[in-house]
Amino acid sequence: QVRLVESGGGLVQAGGSLRLSCLASGRTLTSHAIAWFRQAPGKEREFVAVVSWDGGSTTYANSVEGRFTISRDNSDRDNAKTTVYLQMNHLEPTDTAAYYCAASDLTLPVKAFQYSYWGQGTQVTVSS
Repeated sequence: QVRLVESGGGLVQAGGSLRLSCLASGRTLTSHAIAWFRQAPGKEREFVAVVSWDGGSTTYANSVEGRFTISRDNSDRDNAKTTVYLQMNHLEPTDTAAYYCAASDLTLPVKAFQYSYWGQGTQVTVSS
């Protein structure tokens, strides 16, 4: 069974940091690219960052480049699990949104429609 579960969201002051985690389980997901998207109220879902299945390649949205870092731990791959992290530094109020992780069998896709599996999301709120 394929499943993605996010955690680590919360309330932080501007300039602070948070680390989000996405636990992906299911044998096929260990060979999928995994990304983070975010969606603020009244706005469309927005690409944030993606990491390749082996953790060797990444792509970032311009708005988070240099502040956010995506990484991946495949050490539990034999148990069909992988964890993807999003380290968020120098947070700004405009980063406030629900953050979702998603999995795709394409190579570093940046569009939401290119992702087949989604988690339920975790809320990040940055106060000014």
